[in-house]
Amino acid sequence: MPKMKSVSAAKKRFKVTATGKVKRKKSGMRHNLGHKSAKRKRNLQHDTLVAPTHEATIKQMLLA
Repeated sequence: MPKMKSVSAAKKRFKVTATGKVKRKKSGMRHNLGHKSAKRKRNLQHDTLVAPTHEATIKQMLLA
C-alpha cells in the first residue's frame, strides 16, 4: 500500500503544539494596512488556536 500524503496547504498553514492543539496565524495582515489601527495590527500579529470543531479535520490533513 502506498504512503499516505499529508495536505501540503495544511503543512504551510498549521502547526501542532506539544499538547496536541493546532496553531494558526490570524488573517488580515497582508495588505490595506494603512487604515488599520496600530492596536488592531498588533493584535493580528499573534498566533491563535484553531476552533475545536476544526481540529480533528486539520490533524487528519497533517497526519498528526
